[in-house]
Amino acid sequence: MKYVHEFRDKEIALGVAKAIGTEVDLARPYRFMEFCGGHTHTISRYGLEDMLPNNVRMVHGPGCPVCVLPAGRIDMAIHLAMRPEVILCGYGDLMRVPGSQGASLLKAKARGADVRMVYSTIDAIRIAEENPAREVVFFAIGFETTTPPTAIMIRLAEKKKLSNFSVFCNHVLTPPAMQNILKSCDIRNIGHVEIDGFIGPAHVSVIIGTTPYEFVAEEFGKPIVITGFEPLDMMQAILMLVRQVNEHRHEVENQYRRAVIRDGNLRAKEEVSNVFELRDRFEWRGLGPVPYSGLRLKPAYTKYDAELRFDMGELCVADNPACKCAAILRGIRKPVDCELFGKICTPVTPMGSCMVSSEGACAAHWTYGRFRDHQQRPAS
Repeated sequence: MKYVHEFRDKEIALGVAKAIGTEVDLARPYRFMEFCGGHTHTISRYGLEDMLPNNVRMVHGPGCPVCVLPAGRIDMAIHLAMRPEVILCGYGDLMRVPGSQGASLLKAKARGADVRMVYSTIDAIRIAEENPAREVVFFAIGFETTTPPTAIMIRLAEKKKLSNFSVFCNHVLTPPAMQNILKSCDIRNIGHVEIDGFIGPAHVSVIIGTTPYEFVAEEFGKPIVITGFEPLDMMQAILMLVRQVNEHRHEVENQYRRAVIRDGNLRAKEEVSNVFELRDRFEWRGLGPVPYSGLRLKPAYTKYDAELRFDMGELCVADNPACKCAAILRGIRKPVDCELFGKICTPVTPMGSCMVSSEGACAAHWTYGRFRDHQQRPAS
């Protein structure tokens, strides 16, 4: 692919790593949270942590929308899918996310539920058109990146006058989660991690721009650098964060200027604002209830709201107590700190959401063998 190798140049990466090593203050720690699962995979795939000084630590954040969906919402989707009149459609990475008691959509499908994996929102619309006697529900999930396609899908359903189509909405927002991590609302139960700065998400920022992060940087005094997914993007972002910390600055800087602008994608944001409004609160796995961090359909579109159509009650269930996903998502633990990791919890037999999703931190550590000296990688 043209231009990719320029962002993976080894000599340039070593030069940036040398600059980081020269500029860091060895008398203090630097703790930077990458808030995107894609960034976590870049760090693991290219071994970027091995290029950093020992006092520069990368902290994995809740940047995987599949991972942060609580078990109760998975159970709600499973109960909905088991209804004989329902066809539940969703993206592939949702199928094996564990609910309570080891349940999942894939297991529900094995028990007879009509669960269908789709590649786009248009697929769900097509299934609704082809099955007028069935209730087709789209399991909507994701950060700001995947919300515009859901909004467009709902407006298309209205245009086509589909009466058998609805959406189980689980779209969540990034900036409120950043704020929640810094406020540390659940220190007693999970723990607290010190953060000196954030590597802001790439795809999310293409949609929302850089402006929504400014209140986080200002209110909490934490620098934020928006960056791309290539190794040189990440190394430059870390250098930019080191410089901000050294200079006692807390600004939102945009390293990913080839894709992100200050105001984001205005058309996409307009589509979202036309269809969705904020929930008062929404529960995240690992973060608990986060105020104004989730979206629901506006009153004009509530006829497409599956939670209202099927009178779905909110379910709150406890995670597997042996699974450390909650602490990993909050940055308190690393995957290798979990006793289940690489033993009974693998991509084939995932015990937690962080191992299921392709963007999860546990999946990244497993895929690229980031076991360090903690343990030897077990046989596949």
